[in-house]
Amino acid sequence: MSKSLYIAEKPSVARSFAENLGIKGKSADGYIESEEAIVTWCVGHLVTMCYPDAYDEKLKRWSMDTLPFVPDTYKYQVIDDVKKQFGIVSGLLLREDVSTIYVCTDSGREGEYIYRLVEQMSGVLEKNKIRKRVWINSQTKEEIIRGVKEAKDLSEYDCLSSAAYLRAKEDYLMGINFTRALTLKYGPQVKNFLKADKAVVTVGRVMTCVLGMVVSREREIRSFVKTPFFRVIGSFELSGSTFDGEWKENEKSKYHDSPLLYKENGFKKEESARELIDYLASDNTATVQKIERKKEVKNAPLLYNLAELQNDCSKYFKISPDQTLNYIQDMYEKKLLTYPRTDARVLSSAVAKEINKNVQGLMNGYPMTSSFCKWILEKGAYKGLEKTRYVNDKQITDHYAIIPTGQGFSALSSLDATETKIFEIVVRRFLSIFCPPAQYEKVSLVLEMKGTESFYSNFKVLKEEGFLKCAAFSFAKKNAEAVTDKKDNNKDQNDNKSEESQEDIKCDENFLEEIARLKKGDAVSVSGMSIKEGETSPPKRYNSGSMILAMENAGQLIEDEDLRAQIKGSGIGTSATRGEILKKLFTIKYLNNNKKTQIITPTLLGEMIYDVVECSMKALLDPALTASWEKGLTGVAEGTISESEYMDKLKGFVERRTNVVKTLDNQGLLNSKFQSAAQFYKTKSK
Repeated sequence: MSKSLYIAEKPSVARSFAENLGIKGKSADGYIESEEAIVTWCVGHLVTMCYPDAYDEKLKRWSMDTLPFVPDTYKYQVIDDVKKQFGIVSGLLLREDVSTIYVCTDSGREGEYIYRLVEQMSGVLEKNKIRKRVWINSQTKEEIIRGVKEAKDLSEYDCLSSAAYLRAKEDYLMGINFTRALTLKYGPQVKNFLKADKAVVTVGRVMTCVLGMVVSREREIRSFVKTPFFRVIGSFELSGSTFDGEWKENEKSKYHDSPLLYKENGFKKEESARELIDYLASDNTATVQKIERKKEVKNAPLLYNLAELQNDCSKYFKISPDQTLNYIQDMYEKKLLTYPRTDARVLSSAVAKEINKNVQGLMNGYPMTSSFCKWILEKGAYKGLEKTRYVNDKQITDHYAIIPTGQGFSALSSLDATETKIFEIVVRRFLSIFCPPAQYEKVSLVLEMKGTESFYSNFKVLKEEGFLKCAAFSFAKKNAEAVTDKKDNNKDQNDNKSEESQEDIKCDENFLEEIARLKKGDAVSVSGMSIKEGETSPPKRYNSGSMILAMENAGQLIEDEDLRAQIKGSGIGTSATRGEILKKLFTIKYLNNNKKTQIITPTLLGEMIYDVVECSMKALLDPALTASWEKGLTGVAEGTISESEYMDKLKGFVERRTNVVKTLDNQGLLNSKFQSAAQFYKTKSK
């Protein structure tokens, strides 16, 4: 009797498949077998690429004479620690009674690669067996059954497999050639400067670019010169209450285009601000020049993808991106959340049609938000979701956004405190999309003095909480506003409140109505004038969350508009790898991560490696290059770029850059750069 073989990526996932598919049989060493089927598992990667000495023994010794190293055919080997499990999986693949193979590794590029390597090394391709690919978005019973039922022929994922192989070859070639070349050329210099036993210049396609972003930001901060400025604030009285207005120059102002100004709302010197106050001192009333009343509607933010969730978890819980991924991977395997390694922040139209099931499940199994779920279901608020901005098939590649499945609630008790909070923020973000928008009443007021000088005030009242009520976390105070989308999570270098215009004045409805009753020409009493001093702020350091977002949105760092448009949607690394890349940079001591704040800073070694790369192969520090490689891999996965075309480009790049390093003679320049960086790392003598 022929059998089906199911191969998962982890033992826990394999057991979930066996349970949900009704495969009840004996548990053997490394697999589960019934009369009709077998379920087995990898333990992550079972196969890896061989070290260079597998091609030629002389490559074991690092030498410029053997670089660049670009093999025509690549060799692979079984990883020593998992040889036993590889033997089990390989043996099952080759069994005569196995006729159909279901590939159930994680639904993504890396999961595809894990299986394809096992398949390649086992020799099963010669057996001409039926191979099916199971592609699922959650570990729920319904999704597993659907995934198996709708499994496509594995050959339909050959382009994805090619992209996975190319990604590995790219990292391999760049890592080996560039690390060896730069270590041989500059390692002794780094070692001697640091008085270390040894020094390896470790370079990676993505890793080096991320290092460059952190070092560049740190150097921007060091070179930043603060600029003081002085704003004039007027205090005005209406019906016994006072409010502030901020002076700004306009075309009528005596200070229009004046060199005394710092921007439109401040002066470079305090004396200039004082002169304005003295000029206005003779007036004790201001005239309403303009008043505008309007409503503002704020919709719930888009759903979570991995990067957004990692950023919020860094902000709220001070945990690293890889910790966040571990938590949500655990909740995925416990059937609580959908697939975590996704870049999408929207749902597919197919999922939207049955989304009420997720809401119903939450209502029955998650008491914290059951009242919101009940309202959504009773009002039918889930209907028509496919017509909203939260559903867009074109914005989904492999997987839709991270949402609760509405199942697996028996596992809630096994979650730790942080994991429980992460689940809550995902649930609340999800339920928010069914709620009405928050509604504000706003009044903008312009008061004029002396017929030339204007003061601006903005008043704001929250009229309807809408989704904000659902979005408010149980574990924090006054945080509902914090869950709304930022216009640009990555452009934080000038996030400086002291430079901003007067913020909205939050007031009660009665006072807003008083303000709104004013009309042009009305007089308002002036109760005083003051000077508010501010200063420009340096760029902010990255924290682990904002770093992940910066990697995802690498295009925003590129000045060239055409190139930025060309790589739109391609970031540095992938949702599955960004956290691990950061972790490696911490491990090799190129970057430091403050565990309490999650703020990232370079080490002296990291800055020196940056200088080495900048003076030898600067392109590796460029987000545009790194993101364009990732875009190329996406093109291979989509079938728009051929494997050979990509490989030719890769080989040419590696060979050219390696050969350039061999000809360089710039150690003297580097020494001065090392000295320049070292002054910021001198420890105080006791």
